Amino acid sequence: MAEYTKTIHAFRESLNSITESRPKVGVILGSGLSKIADSLSGETIDYSKIPEMPKPTVEGHRGFLKISRDFALLAGRFHYYEGHPIHDVVKPVLLLQALGVEQLLVTNAAGGINPDFSPGQIVLIRDHINLMGTNPLIGPDNGELGPRFPDMSDAYSRALRKRIIDTLDYPLTEGVYAGLSGPSYETPAEIRMLKQLGADMVGMSTVPEVIIANYLGIRTIGFSCITNMAAGILDQPLSHQEVIGTAARVENRFRSIVESVMELLTSE
Repeated sequence: MAEYTKTIHAFRESLNSITESRPKVGVILGSGLSKIADSLSGETIDYSKIPEMPKPTVEGHRGFLKISRDFALLAGRFHYYEGHPIHDVVKPVLLLQALGVEQLLVTNAAGGINPDFSPGQIVLIRDHINLMGTNPLIGPDNGELGPRFPDMSDAYSRALRKRIIDTLDYPLTEGVYAGLSGPSYETPAEIRMLKQLGADMVGMSTVPEVIIANYLGIRTIGFSCITNMAAGILDQPLSHQEVIGTAARVENRFRSIVESVMELLTSE
């Protein structure tokens, strides 16, 4: 798309004056997971230093790029529910494309629908259901960056998922992520519908980023941190503080998984 081509060129020009690093692995961290970046060595660049990058407004999304020779990690994403146009929501992936990233790890905080899941569990995303009511590829397309109708049958790379399951010591379960626009949490009736559709967890991000990454030819994998059980699964109200609190509680475990996956990807 012409707009994305322009944005990628702008990112490339600004990054040339900021950093010489050109890593092949990118990471996008979800709600409450930004502290993972603090334990990694690299150059920290605030989003405000990068023209075209919006500013995150949600608690738990700090808004900076940490970059090294091996990885580019984005601590903070933009959500459709914040009022960002969908073309801005995927700017983190366009920034990674400008750097030359070839493999992407996305993470998020999600509500558990599958009754076998529990808060604090880390789930490898197998597939997603787009119920956000939009798609980042809507609009004129000149075929310069990717196909008009990109194949999404392997949106979360089977090959990479198999390597991760075979390599990591952590026992991983796979699940299907449903992406909704938010910002209200789902009703119990909506959760029952999502369960019937085959969703194991639900959230308000990730799907647009994965769509655009596949469009751009970036191999993608994803993890959900189950921070709470979705509406109606347990007899209790939902809150963003629970999301942040659970993410903080499992931070060390999630950081270990992210670091192991990053090492696996950079060793290719």
